[in-house]
Amino acid sequence: MIGSLSENQQETLLGTSLSKQFARLPLWLSHPSNIGGFYGLLISLALILPYRFAVDDHSGWLSDWALHCALLMAACFFLGLCSTLITAISGRIPVSPPRTILYPMPFIGLALLSINRTDIIAIYPFLSWTLILLPGPLYVHLSWAPRWRLLCMIDDGKNPFDGIEKIDEESKIYAEPNNIDIEIESVVDDFETSEE
Repeated sequence: MIGSLSENQQETLLGTSLSKQFARLPLWLSHPSNIGGFYGLLISLALILPYRFAVDDHSGWLSDWALHCALLMAACFFLGLCSTLITAISGRIPVSPPRTILYPMPFIGLALLSINRTDIIAIYPFLSWTLILLPGPLYVHLSWAPRWRLLCMIDDGKNPFDGIEKIDEESKIYAEPNNIDIEIESVVDDFETSEE
């Protein structure tokens, strides 16, 4: 069914390179909550060095890191689940997230967290944690959860673009000037020229 869709529809369905990679996975594995949890795991792996070398006493760093890793994964998993429910209710189409803003955010957040943990400069931790956490769930909510819903519809044998095509056709009909409008305009023009 995907091959029978138009280029525009395929682009909406599959998205860019990251979404295409997720689309190749089985639907149960590419569930938005699993993708969110995977993002939490990636962020946790990036936090190993700040947790290991931030303090002089290295005895309890592993337990702290493991606890925060579990919390991050659970939070991102839950946010992915919420995005799935919101998308199922709203039925919205995927939106490409602003990459120039989202992609650098985890790196900036990680840098700020590292600076804060090494006591070089005191930075409010909420800012660094927000920058680290926000991009993954935002990508899942804007882009992947709606795409996953469309892929599920295709898996069920439905065309997810049926209703959208009708709306597009109706808007084109109203946007295109028809013969009646042209005739009315010509009559009005003739009337105005006759008055002059």
